[in-house]
Amino acid sequence: MSNRLGSALAAEVRGVARATGRAAKSAGPERDTAVQALKAAAAALAAWALAGWWWHAPMALLAPWTAVVLVQSTVYRSLWSAAQQFVVVATGTLIAAAAATLTHDVMAAMAIALPITVLLGTYSRFGEQGWYAPTAALFVLTYGSYGPVEILHRLLETLLGAVVGVLVNALVLPPVHTGGVRQLRARVPTDCADLLRDAADGIESGYDSAAAEDWYARAQRLGTTVAELESARRRAEESRRLNPGRRLRRSAPHPPPGGGEFRWERVAGHLASLTRSLAETVRERPRFAAPPETALGALAVLLRAAGDVCAVDADRFGPAEADEERAVRAWDEAQEASRRLASHHTDPDGGPVTASLGELTVAATRLLDDLEAVAAPPDATGRT
Repeated sequence: MSNRLGSALAAEVRGVARATGRAAKSAGPERDTAVQALKAAAAALAAWALAGWWWHAPMALLAPWTAVVLVQSTVYRSLWSAAQQFVVVATGTLIAAAAATLTHDVMAAMAIALPITVLLGTYSRFGEQGWYAPTAALFVLTYGSYGPVEILHRLLETLLGAVVGVLVNALVLPPVHTGGVRQLRARVPTDCADLLRDAADGIESGYDSAAAEDWYARAQRLGTTVAELESARRRAEESRRLNPGRRLRRSAPHPPPGGGEFRWERVAGHLASLTRSLAETVRERPRFAAPPETALGALAVLLRAAGDVCAVDADRFGPAEADEERAVRAWDEAQEASRRLASHHTDPDGGPVTASLGELTVAATRLLDDLEAVAAPPDATGRT
């Protein structure tokens, strides 16, 4: 047990060291996290300096406590969270004050205020800030100061902390999250290209159940990557809302144009259907007979050409210039292979028509339908 614990701790320390090194060497998520943490600490110090050192407020703790949690991942989120938190803290404070005024007993006031404020904290409109309602109530009841002047001080100190937190986040290196969108936008077609080429190689060399099941698992993971891309794009769009970064320090880079995620989601679905059909023909007890060898040969050519189309699309988001002519050639090869694959349904000399051949043909045809816009140069289609 102690050896496992020591190994786990050592691995954790190495992970922290690697993340620290990446933050020091180059821009990325680790550096963004470090910057936001330092900004949150600076916001708390500034709020304490104003409320505690300069103003000598009776509940000066509320200002840095509020400021530190409002340095959010985006300026828009800081503003929205500030509004949520002020409403929540004010409501919790007033509920606690009313309960204390009615009972004149801390335990009795808690018995009244805490159930109400905890339920208030679960209200979805308040998000993560909702749980500050019972916290604010506890501050009021444990400190035992709930007169009008004390309540006003608490609200002003909370407001001061909110203003400081929002201003620090908006004016000091305001966060912009667009790099992740570009990376994921290139990763999706790259993963598709790798899967398509591996499947083509496996079909030509002779694949087994383990290889086909691995292809199917990778196709399913593609859907997760597309979902990550959609989430990253929403985060990037949010980070640009109400963000003064372009005026204050730099021109924030634009993420790649949106709209293509639905296409890649469909492509991932077609690949899952196709690889599932391949896997079902080589299991110990296959559901369907395998397609003829000539049909599998055409399918392999189609998949490899489709992989080349995806690879060119990935290059469009990398440092090197994409070879658009290669995409056109690959598309023509994929179309020709698709015609050869479809001909097995009508050519009596092409071998038996099996259910798996029909499934593979449908999935491959749908795959090419969604890759057609990807194969064309961006200036010709406005493709994203």
